[in-house]
Amino acid sequence: MDFRWLGTVSYADGLALQNELVEQRHRGEIGDTVLLLEHEPVYTIGRTRDQTSLRDPGGLPHPVYEINRGGQATFHGPGQLVGYLILDLNVHGRDLHEYLRRIESFLIAFAGSFGMKTGRREGLTGVWVDDRKLASIGVGVRKWITMHGFGLNVSSDLSGYEAITPCGIAGVTMTSISQESGREIPVEEAAGSIQSFIRDAFAPGAAI
Repeated sequence: MDFRWLGTVSYADGLALQNELVEQRHRGEIGDTVLLLEHEPVYTIGRTRDQTSLRDPGGLPHPVYEINRGGQATFHGPGQLVGYLILDLNVHGRDLHEYLRRIESFLIAFAGSFGMKTGRREGLTGVWVDDRKLASIGVGVRKWITMHGFGLNVSSDLSGYEAITPCGIAGVTMTSISQESGREIPVEEAAGSIQSFIRDAFAPGAAI
């Protein structure tokens, strides 16, 4: 599994790179690849007619991208670690439910390394600290090659979420590793530390 730390990139550039790598992975030109990065501020939403989670689409402070993942609106921006997983599910099992649970599992394990007790909530994809949402997950699959992935809040600044209803969940409170751990964690530090957790989650026989 190849990990690439990209620093801060625009959403358009990140999406173009994903599309290129998906085709390369499908042709067998590269192995499984994980992009770790921060985005310039942006909102994304899945392909859905219901866009009420954007609240005021004409008055948002940042651009909006409609993309080929599931789910309602979320925010990406500085202070959030984004992970794009370009994996071949012919290798890891053609089971999208299990794939989502594996993403949750490595995020839960990673948060645990900071002394945080996190978990899942029934019927809701993502990772939670009690009723506070720490990480959002949205994936796309093309020819059984995955794209998109997770947004893990690292910084204590969560103001980017104020203009939306995150993931369409009314009343949800967002949280971050820095808020929960009581110390400010640099995103690049988190990007380096999370790699072993991702690798372990997709090792043969790994528990979900």
